[in-house]
Amino acid sequence: MPATFCTLASGSSGNCHVLSDGNQQLLIDAGLSGKQIQSRLQKAGMQPENLSGILVSHEHSDHIKGAGILSRRFQLPIYANEKTWIAMEEKIGPVKPEHRKIFDSQKAFAIGDISVTPYRLSHDAADPVGFALEGHQFKICLATDLGHVPESLYEVACNSDLLVMESNHDVDMLNVGSYPYYLKRRVLSDQGHLSNESAGQAVVEMIRRNVKSILLAHLSRENNFPELAYSTVTGIMAEKGMKAGKDVNLSLSTREEISCLYAY
Repeated sequence: MPATFCTLASGSSGNCHVLSDGNQQLLIDAGLSGKQIQSRLQKAGMQPENLSGILVSHEHSDHIKGAGILSRRFQLPIYANEKTWIAMEEKIGPVKPEHRKIFDSQKAFAIGDISVTPYRLSHDAADPVGFALEGHQFKICLATDLGHVPESLYEVACNSDLLVMESNHDVDMLNVGSYPYYLKRRVLSDQGHLSNESAGQAVVEMIRRNVKSILLAHLSRENNFPELAYSTVTGIMAEKGMKAGKDVNLSLSTREEISCLYAY
């Protein structure tokens, strides 16, 4: 049975991804309602009762909204670092002690045959992390909710089959848009979100590090739109002599629909 990966939702209204290696079926974040996650899993051809755990990157509601209810409904362990657990435990409701799994943000660990390497990100949360997930057939890296690209991301993403990469906003749209000043400052800060331009620069470096496919994610509804994110990233690639479809497979995720299913 091939390993499969799918983004169920990506954006400030909810983030959720699912990875199956044929034995383990993991959610990475659970930022939709339990009902929505179950419905989207079924659309992706996966059954909610086959879930084996939830990985949590940080405690913001668009990443944990459904975590507690799914844990209680399907008896699922939730994996998060200690500071994230402290920040989120009142928000997600009661979780059985045996389902409360704490990992060290600086150490790799295993869930079944899936190796999980967390790495720290710069975002306005207690201890936010991204993940590199590796199995016998695949290596998938997730990098959303980051104000700038850390060197550790380049290191863990090297040779990935797939990188889920934030391309949150267009700087000009954000500056002239309706967000209040404090929120604009937050988004633009080193603890905010990655712009299309910064994503494009990171994508160029990822191609040099043999990343095969990139899924642009966490696009802002108010300060971005898919065509702009894609054209900005591909324009920066073109300046370096790189082309989508030739040097990398480049796709977009949305908040309303599941992504294509990646199989390995």
